Amino acid sequence: MLMSEAEEISLGKEADAQIVQQYGLYEDPRLQEYITRIGQRMAKLSHRPHLQYQFKIMDSPIINAFAIPGGYVYVTRGILAYLNNEAELAGVLGHEIGHVAARHSARQYSKAQLAALGLGLGSVLSEDIARFANVAQTGLALLFLKFSRDHERESDRLGVEYSTKAGYDAREMANFFATLERMHPSPTGLPGWFTTHPSSAERVQNVRRLAEEWQAKMGRGGWTVNRDEYLDHIDGLIFGEDPRQGYVLEGVFYHPELRFQFVVPSGWTVQNSPSQVQIVSPDERAAILLSLSSQPTPAAAADEFVRQTKAVVVRAENDRVNGLPARMLVSDIAAQQGTLRVISYFIHYGGNIYVFHGLTGKLQFGNYLATFESSIRSFRRLNDPARIHVEPKRIRIRRVSRSMTLKQALKSLGVPDDQLEDLALLNGMELTDQITAGTRLKIVP
Repeated sequence: MLMSEAEEISLGKEADAQIVQQYGLYEDPRLQEYITRIGQRMAKLSHRPHLQYQFKIMDSPIINAFAIPGGYVYVTRGILAYLNNEAELAGVLGHEIGHVAARHSARQYSKAQLAALGLGLGSVLSEDIARFANVAQTGLALLFLKFSRDHERESDRLGVEYSTKAGYDAREMANFFATLERMHPSPTGLPGWFTTHPSSAERVQNVRRLAEEWQAKMGRGGWTVNRDEYLDHIDGLIFGEDPRQGYVLEGVFYHPELRFQFVVPSGWTVQNSPSQVQIVSPDERAAILLSLSSQPTPAAAADEFVRQTKAVVVRAENDRVNGLPARMLVSDIAAQQGTLRVISYFIHYGGNIYVFHGLTGKLQFGNYLATFESSIRSFRRLNDPARIHVEPKRIRIRRVSRSMTLKQALKSLGVPDDQLEDLALLNGMELTDQITAGTRLKIVP
């Protein structure tokens, strides 16, 4: 039974709050206004124009765009970096509006066809650890919905229709899909485009054919691309990870704004989001989680954790971690795949309570305890100015002075040889493409 529109709107509102909390919004009012203006223009041309659509930029380097029930459409700064004109943007927004208009998320969610939720854990513990890490919530589950190829084709068709009716050259949407075909899938964390949008060379051809059919049907020319206006709006866009929100260097996680650091176990994978740091073992059987508690003391935070998880406390004691007051617990938590054993530290530092959990299956706990403790107990104040005063990379727009190949143009702009292919992808071109004088290109100095 498909949910009603009122239920769909209510689900979207709840999910939106969780998504924003987990991944964070990208703060750029001028860029946000631009995205909203184009999105609203497309939404009015959709098959459900009465919905209160909202368009948001997520502060993530992952290349993706997605929509959830009720009219919530998201684009990451990662995908904005790889778009090269307004027509491509309109195509992507139109595609996501198409999912909303056709109620794909609502249908998928009603059937509970949820993909495995992601800490990147392939073991039988993955579902339990993901649930423990608070990623298996309504909103985040919606992000991991996999649409069928039929749903994707329908959204491609609707995206072409909406963007063409808005006056854009929808063939540019096919060009962007072709760029994506040249790229590797994204890492785990916020799902990448390939996770939620099945892709193929055939799809690129289909979108191009649909665009030409719609242009013929409209019986006009002069389709809008708006490359320069788009590039103006992303000049200065943060590219890649933002180190101010936390970064790993030589086996240590540093957080410049909160001024702390701790050692990451060798070979473990780090996923950092505004609400949680997740660190996963190479065998995907264990994880270390770091988040903040709203409680005023380590003891209160520990009590809240026990109450919420119904944990059975095995051991508890007051402690100090590098001089910082802390509460330590070892507890067992019932899970679908057996029992999780968790060592938790609640550390008071800088006016916050930092919560670490090292968790794995009860039977494997002894194998990981030393690793958990050496990482968690390395938590300390960050004082090194070189690790504090870091800035993210940003996209800069530069103009080519004369006609030449893209490779020559990028080299003339100071791009190192080992970054040429990456910059060609970023600009949606091939290194052998001929560039005319005055062409503007994206670089990441």
